[in-house]
Amino acid sequence: MAGLPDSFGGTLRRRGKSDANQVTVTIPVPSTVRVPVDDAAEPASSAAHSESTPVLVEEIGPRTGLPICFLNGLLGVNEHWYDVSRTLAARTTGSGAARCLIFGVPLVELRSKDLSVDGVTRLVSRVIEEVVGGPAIIAGNSLGGHVAQRIAMERPELCKALILAGSSGLFERTLERGVEHRPSFEWTEKKIKGLFFEEASIPPGTIERAYEELSKRYAARAIVKLGRSAKADHMGDRIIHIRKPTLLIWGRQDNVTPPQVAEEFHELIPDNRLVWVDRCGHAPMIERPQEFAEATLAFLDELEGVGPGPSNAERSSSPPGLGDEEL
Repeated sequence: MAGLPDSFGGTLRRRGKSDANQVTVTIPVPSTVRVPVDDAAEPASSAAHSESTPVLVEEIGPRTGLPICFLNGLLGVNEHWYDVSRTLAARTTGSGAARCLIFGVPLVELRSKDLSVDGVTRLVSRVIEEVVGGPAIIAGNSLGGHVAQRIAMERPELCKALILAGSSGLFERTLERGVEHRPSFEWTEKKIKGLFFEEASIPPGTIERAYEELSKRYAARAIVKLGRSAKADHMGDRIIHIRKPTLLIWGRQDNVTPPQVAEEFHELIPDNRLVWVDRCGHAPMIERPQEFAEATLAFLDELEGVGPGPSNAERSSSPPGLGDEEL
């Protein structure tokens, strides 16, 4: 995996970090600013050649394992998926340990048409093509879940199954509401705390990291544009076309995508199972990682025919022919 095919025209670098391998995939994207891989470099725009966007992909688990791609929401970071990924990488049932790939898409640094649900969907699809090389289970929180739905419908050959947690696509109280031109620390703190049921569940440094991210030039504008794009891209009439088995993991105290949203997804997606996580807000993979991982492990067993699935799940009635693809 030292390089990519000539037809791709991008670059890939791998480096180690604790128990996660890191891969930076640079995707050519027309009409965008080239965001440098190294923080020390300055962004430079050019209309004379193909531009590019680097996506940091971190892997936990064997490369031969069942691939699961994790997608962040706005201001989400790869570390938010570490605990879940470590548990899945230690799986002993079915085909064994999962190959967990966490996608660090630089959302607030995207530009032009790429700063949209459409743009992020294209970008993530290309990264899956190049890093996975085939279909994967796609898990997404918030905006990441929205993108996962789009890939499942538009690029079904890249998706084996879906895991959605606090996903946008139907209704979401997005971060752009009341966003300041230069968000203050107090505004950022309030927004981050609103994502959690218990403040004690907020990982150390999360608020400070979000404030640093939002302090970047154009970050607030990017948040507003992505939030508006997500609202405009309402999935209500299209969700019935998702032809992949889906696991919904939802915090009962989620006030960003409230429980009614989970119930609507549950009614609309043909083959799904809904798992509620109590005393949990918008990000169950952070606030209740063990419960998230246990539900996912049971879902994987169900997909591979070695288990009944999450025992506490509310199930939809799957129409004939849906959700029965072999993994």
